[in-house]
Amino acid sequence: SENPSVTLFREYLRIDTVHPKPDYDAAIRFLERVGTDLGLACQKVEVCQGRVVLILTWQGTNPRLRSILLNSHTDVVPVFEEHWTYPPFEAVKDSQGNIYARGAQDMKCVSIQYLEAIRRLKTEGKSFARTIHLTFVPDEEVGGHKGMEMFVQRPEFKALNVGFAMDEGLASPSDTFSVFYGERSPWWIKVKCMGSPGHGSRFISNTAAEKMHKVINSFLAFRESEKQRLKSDSSLTLGDVTSLNMTMLEGGVSFNVVPSEMAASFDIRIPPTVDLKAFEEQVATWCRGAGDGVTYEFHQKCMDQHITSTEESDPWWKAFSGVCRDMKLQLKLEIFPAATDSRYIRAVRHPAIGFSPMNRTPVLLHDHNEFLNEQVFLRGIEIYARLLTALAAVPPLPAEG
Repeated sequence: SENPSVTLFREYLRIDTVHPKPDYDAAIRFLERVGTDLGLACQKVEVCQGRVVLILTWQGTNPRLRSILLNSHTDVVPVFEEHWTYPPFEAVKDSQGNIYARGAQDMKCVSIQYLEAIRRLKTEGKSFARTIHLTFVPDEEVGGHKGMEMFVQRPEFKALNVGFAMDEGLASPSDTFSVFYGERSPWWIKVKCMGSPGHGSRFISNTAAEKMHKVINSFLAFRESEKQRLKSDSSLTLGDVTSLNMTMLEGGVSFNVVPSEMAASFDIRIPPTVDLKAFEEQVATWCRGAGDGVTYEFHQKCMDQHITSTEESDPWWKAFSGVCRDMKLQLKLEIFPAATDSRYIRAVRHPAIGFSPMNRTPVLLHDHNEFLNEQVFLRGIEIYARLLTALAAVPPLPAEG
């Protein structure tokens, strides 16, 4: 009695693509099988050893027009099974229709919703001028460096002739649907403090720990100011402020030895409204203020600040928002607070929207007991079918002749 789309979703959830050893081969085989069943063209691109991007294509009637890209990632984050009510890779459905599994929200739901929306449109005999491509990419949950970041530089991506892309968003616990038109830039910074070593019984001058104390105070004072700014202005969302967290602290060899070196690592997420050069100078000032021998290095430094237009004059946004108005979907426009593969798509100058049609749903990505209700999932298929109908029918743009 279960809806076949739900059955397919649960089948995909049972494929264990969890890091550090995701079974990408099984996921690709499953998705290729579904794509073939739908009559979609299949292409596999190995961007580096063991990392394959699967492309499924529904050819449009006018291939010269720019295409619609539907992106999703196949990997999921680790789980702590002792905190789960049900095994995280069995896709158990409870009596309320809630489906529990890692990836239920992030983002295997969206992958299947894309496919099932196309199944619905094909069954209805629809065809469109614009080609629709679906890309299923690896390694998004570990930064996308061996996935979308490499793929967008390849000729196979350029051959997709992308006009507009959709990627993942977030669930929304309210009636509204979150729509993300940009992302914060992730910076991972490691600060090293060199100082005088000595015996743990003495008051050594110029120690690494004293300098580290100043560094941490400066960084965390800024963190507190941004936290208070978010708290005091109800118009702001998390994506509008800079978040900063100290995530690692290293140093020391023994209880009775003052170390000569200490290091702290910070995860910083910067909204596109911030001047990145000025912010880096602020980081340098904090480090200089801690004393000599204090240096910093980047382990990640995203400098792209492209955002996607949400002006009604933009033909892509007009098509997207028009469907949402017709379906009476309340949209909340936001900057994505974390990082998705959309940033790589925007960096090569393609508009991209982050959108997962999951309202009235607690945000549980990366959390214990991640679930999605089957009725919310099925409504998402309907929403995507309407969106694809509008986006794939956007009239030829001036640049397309």
